[in-house]
Formats: sequence, structure tokens, C-alpha cells
Amino acid sequence: MSKKQIDQQPLITLLSDFGDRDVYVGIMKGVIAQINPRLTIVDLTHQIPPQDIAAARFSLMNAYPYFPVGTVHLAVVDPGVGSKRRAIAVEFAQGFLVGPDNGIFSGVLSQSPAIAAVELTNLNYWRTPQPSKTFHGRDIFAPVGANLASGVPFKRLGQEIDPASLVKLDIDNCNQTTTGVVGCIQYIDHFGNLVSNIPGSHVQGKTWYVQVGGLTIPGCETYSDVKLGEIIALVGSHGWVEIAINSGNVHSQLQLDCQETLQVVLT
Repeated sequence: MSKKQIDQQPLITLLSDFGDRDVYVGIMKGVIAQINPRLTIVDLTHQIPPQDIAAARFSLMNAYPYFPVGTVHLAVVDPGVGSKRRAIAVEFAQGFLVGPDNGIFSGVLSQSPAIAAVELTNLNYWRTPQPSKTFHGRDIFAPVGANLASGVPFKRLGQEIDPASLVKLDIDNCNQTTTGVVGCIQYIDHFGNLVSNIPGSHVQGKTWYVQVGGLTIPGCETYSDVKLGEIIALVGSHGWVEIAINSGNVHSQLQLDCQETLQVVLT
């Protein structure tokens, strides 16, 4: 590989539920560095709740637009590791996705559809032809991602599959009604904010409120529009309607979880 080729390598992002207590993330970075030590790695997060594919889906969906075209996004939240679930890579307009076929990429692909997809069947790009039954992040996904970022053609990674066959998570779309929009909570962030699946465009320039869990919550623009400790609805930086508490944790207070139905009422 020439210096010019290396200098033009895209980024690799990493997302997992591995946490920072153990060495799993560091090992994956070591595998990547063995293949190409010049690659730049960006940690999106390793604090996804264990086995929470929906949280990983949301996090990756909201992160990918902020990276250069050609970035390789490597995501490993994989409760089905070692089973018959497919290991895949997906090409889309902004770059590539590498990880398990369990719905983790369905959020990204709902916004930017797949151009092509492959099942990772070419053992030449695995770390070992006999991968661990519990750590495909090390033995399959990290080396495949590193090779892809280093210039290996996408279609060499394995057998082509129909992008329509990729697993999608069963997260309902929001639905418009005569009075507003009905949706659900799709993510709970570090601050305990309850992020809905209702795009902020539905409330832009309008007067509105949210009904959820027997409560009526006013729609505002900033956290400081209400007093300390009061509940508020607003459009977060991610572009979705969310419920929060000014300087508090609304999840702890309301005990509402993902998939809980809510309604935005336009007045």
C-alpha cells in the first residue's frame, strides 16, 4: 500500500455495549492497528446498555451524518453472536456499515438506503478462520472493517445479499392524526431524557404539547423555558421530540420506558 493510499484512508467509528471496564474495545483497536496502524478510529460510544440493539440503532442513526463520506461504521451490539445470524457489511451513500444483521443498522438505512450488502463469508479478511463463538467483534468485524477502510473492494468481503433481506427492528413509525402525531419513546439518553420517534419538523412553528402517562407536558424551545425541576417537551439537538426535566432525570421520575406510546397535540 502506497503512502498516498494510506493518507486517503477513511475513518473507522466504533460503537458497542462493551463498556470501558474490560479490554474488549482495546483488543478490537489492536486488531485494526495490526492491519493498518495509520487508520483513525473514533469511539462513538461503548456505553450502550448490554444487548440493547434499539439503543445502538438510535445512536448510530444520529451519529453517521457528522462523518465524512467513506467512513466505515463498525457497530457491535450482538446478543446473537455465535448463532446463525449473519455477519454483514453494507454500502450506503455516506460510507459503510459493518456488524451483525440484527437490526442495528436499520435506523441509518431508513434515512439513507443500502446500495449493496454482503454477508461476510470471505475468511481471508477475518482474523482467523475459526472465530470465537462469543467475540466476532475481534475476529470478524474489526479485521473486515480495517481491510475495507484500507482499500479492499467491498464485494470481495463476501457473498452479495439482497438489502431488502436485512433485519429491521420493530420500531413503529409515528402516525399523523387529526389533532397531531402519535409515536413512541425510542431512546433514553444519559440524562434520562425520553427521546420519541416523532421528528421535530412536525412541531416547527406550531404551539403544541405532549400527552404521555396521563400527563400533559408543554412544548417549548429550551430547557430553561420552565422552572428547575419542571417537566418539558422540546426538540433535542438530534432533531426528535423529547421529554425532559430542567436539571433533572425525567426517566427516573416518570418511569416510562422505550416503546411507551405518546402523542403530540397541535393547538
